[in-house]
Amino acid sequence: MGTSLDIKIKRANKVYHEGEILSGVVVVVSKDAIHHNGISLTMEGSVNLQLSAKSVGMFEAFYNSVKPIQIISNTVEMVKPGKLPTGKIEIPFEFPLHSKGNKVLYETYHGVFVNIQYTLRCDMRRPLLAKDLTKTCEFIVHTLPQKEKLTPSPVDFTVTPDTLQNVKERAALPKFLIRGHLNSTNCIITQPLTGELLVESAEVEVKSIELQLVRVETCGCAEGYARDATEIQNIQIAEGDVCRGLPIPIYMVFPRLFTCPTLQTTNFKIEFEVNVVVILQDDHLITENFPLKLSRV
Repeated sequence: MGTSLDIKIKRANKVYHEGEILSGVVVVVSKDAIHHNGISLTMEGSVNLQLSAKSVGMFEAFYNSVKPIQIISNTVEMVKPGKLPTGKIEIPFEFPLHSKGNKVLYETYHGVFVNIQYTLRCDMRRPLLAKDLTKTCEFIVHTLPQKEKLTPSPVDFTVTPDTLQNVKERAALPKFLIRGHLNSTNCIITQPLTGELLVESAEVEVKSIELQLVRVETCGCAEGYARDATEIQNIQIAEGDVCRGLPIPIYMVFPRLFTCPTLQTTNFKIEFEVNVVVILQDDHLITENFPLKLSRV
């Protein structure tokens, strides 16, 4: 074992809000005394945008106009050049969590075409032939809870062959009647999406009923916007030919990091939808789509 570098954040869940103090220690472990040219710690937060393959040809100027958006950047020198003794050394640090200028600290979010990430990076510069050491650690930013109370927005739905869109041969569809409701499409991100679904009648057997959570990411610049929908998670709530008239509960927890409060800015948007998908025995796919608005309260 040579020399190792590690960053330990004080909070176990690594979750912070704007205005708070991010604190912890940098741990250096070495079996020999080490010479170094300084140890620095950098806190960075940025939004990385990219285009899907289908949009690349449409927006040639996109790559020049949308560089990573830097939200936060701060570097401090923790230890001046010198020598560290043998053993384990802990160097404490504190960073106030404030954005650059008029930028907003968006919530941490790991998407496909939009990525919002906050990191701490420790660099130990070493002399001559010794290799520089670097350690990176992610911390999570949550937006402050909104002040106003969230108004529930329940939705009732009925699905029959006549209500379906994008159907070429409606007459060839088997007859069915599916009812249900979602308790609210205005969702609190820390609470599950709930409701129920009822298959009242169906000419053919039901194969499966699923809930599909979808993120809709929009990246844009002056010449246009690219909008892409991708699946986050798929939960099966019923398998096989379900009893007619039996209420099936809808219950979906929003996954951490892959969801965030619904966000709309000049360069990008992050929105969410849920699809209720019923698959019939003859592989007919019935989908009902509901836009969701996620908030943190």
